[in-house]
Amino acid sequence: MGETVITSENLHLYYGEKEALKGITLSIQQGEITALIGPSGCGKSTFLRALNRMNDLIPDVTTTGNVLYKGQDIYGPKIDTVDLRKEIGMVFQQPNPFPFSIYENITYGLKLKGVKEKAKLDQIVEESLKAASVWEDVKDKLHKSALSLSGGQQQRVCIARVLAVDPNIILLDEPTSALDPISSGKIENTLVDLKEKYTMIMVTHNMSQASRISDKTAFFLSGDLIEYNQTKEIFLNPSKKETEDYISGRFG
Repeated sequence: MGETVITSENLHLYYGEKEALKGITLSIQQGEITALIGPSGCGKSTFLRALNRMNDLIPDVTTTGNVLYKGQDIYGPKIDTVDLRKEIGMVFQQPNPFPFSIYENITYGLKLKGVKEKAKLDQIVEESLKAASVWEDVKDKLHKSALSLSGGQQQRVCIARVLAVDPNIILLDEPTSALDPISSGKIENTLVDLKEKYTMIMVTHNMSQASRISDKTAFFLSGDLIEYNQTKEIFLNPSKKETEDYISGRFG
């Protein structure tokens, strides 16, 4: 059992009057991949974004409860959300490289942190792209636009961009849903390799992906956390009927 790295306690979130999260209490362990599954609109992406306050960017959102990270409530008044999002990075569903060169994509966050030395930047660019399993594809075109890459390569550059600022936790919102099966497989392999160093929380609609690469799985339904357990247990021996129905394809 790894050390707990982030915990939500009775987390409620409202979009205007609509309650999207209904008191979620969930602890995530260091060095694991946790999959969040459930039908569309069940709250899993909202929960993911609550873990680094990305929902703050949406108008008329109210959040109550706590999210504890490093012993502090991230919703506390003294939290700097820019610093928080460096430690809890995010990879989105659609690859979203900046319209710059591959090199500038990777160094963007480092320059914001004040890293200016070229040798250091070069080293981190290479290390991050290698860790994201895309270095061999792009090492000869670092100064070309990241938008010239294939979708799968763009997504791996986006993962490298998150890795460059040395986060603790990586949030992934359906990171392979816009990609073909071969690119998806490469990203899955990359994520499994990365978990030695990072804790990852991933929203996925792909049941086989969740069962292949995650250590634990949380099943959400209508804003409630129905069940959270080792992935093997969730898929082979769910304790709740709703979980079993969803996994076997009876609804969702």
